[in-house]
Amino acid sequence: MRLVQLSNAGRRRVAAVEEPRLRLLDAESVYSLADSAIRAGVKLSEMVEKASTQERLDYDTIYDGSSEWKWLSPIDHPEPSRCLISGTGLTHLGSARDRQAMHAKALTSQELEDLTDSMKMFRWGVESGRPDAGCIGVPPEWFYKGNGSILRSHGEALHVPSFAEDGSEEAELASIYIIGPDGQPFRIGMAVGNEFSDHCFEKKNYLNLAASKLRNCAIGPELVLDPEFESVSGQVKIERGGRLLWKKEIHSGEAHMCHSLQNLEHHHFKFEQHRQPGDVHVHFLGADCLSFGEGLRLADGDVVEITFQGFGRALRNRVHVDRAANELISVISLG
Repeated sequence: MRLVQLSNAGRRRVAAVEEPRLRLLDAESVYSLADSAIRAGVKLSEMVEKASTQERLDYDTIYDGSSEWKWLSPIDHPEPSRCLISGTGLTHLGSARDRQAMHAKALTSQELEDLTDSMKMFRWGVESGRPDAGCIGVPPEWFYKGNGSILRSHGEALHVPSFAEDGSEEAELASIYIIGPDGQPFRIGMAVGNEFSDHCFEKKNYLNLAASKLRNCAIGPELVLDPEFESVSGQVKIERGGRLLWKKEIHSGEAHMCHSLQNLEHHHFKFEQHRQPGDVHVHFLGADCLSFGEGLRLADGDVVEITFQGFGRALRNRVHVDRAANELISVISLG
């Protein structure tokens, strides 16, 4: 089951995907449906069926932007500050494809000493990121991106701010959660995502990683309830001036990762502050390739398109580079 969120002249609706149509639901948000499902003790899919109407919309016109109905992110929170956007890196085996031979053999103590911190963390994930059921594995790399105010939908521009050195796509799947009244995390589903970050700034020094992630990002257009996540194939394309500039096959899912989903979820939700009732979490699960790694720099006007099989239509976002001068932000003393 796949859901989308739409708006029309200030009216919000959730719709279920029934290609080539969208069936409108008697609901204004996925958040309200998920909250109702938790309180009723039923599956979200059951709530969707109960809220189904006979109203249908043409998917194509909405997707290409010619309809009066406009896209919203497939998940949001009535209070954007209560939607936490985060992610984990060094999770995919393909992200170190050119170094797999090194991981496959036993390393001497000196070779281990010479590894970068990133490669050490990646190796720990290979060794202990997929624990047996009921056991806890090694923590992954974790980063914070922002709150719900940075979420962009299909068709919206991804902005590279004036202070940034770059803006680069990261084609990923994002897992989406809501916290129940008693602090229990519930996984709502997953969506195609473009994590988007500043790799030039990060490349200068790995201590810049945290700030390089504080950028807007996109998910959607569809939210998939209970998707297959063992092995997912996809493709990322970059268009410039209406022509294909770069494309790459991408892979995600547990078969391509050194961490299990259960391990990633444990290490995110083990923190009490991540289990606040009513909060929403959007967590990017990592990627196995990106254009920046092949020497490509995105430019103003480029369009990034990301698809994953079984996750609905492609997520497309144009890159907008802010060319305004970088202005000093001043703080006013209130004392």
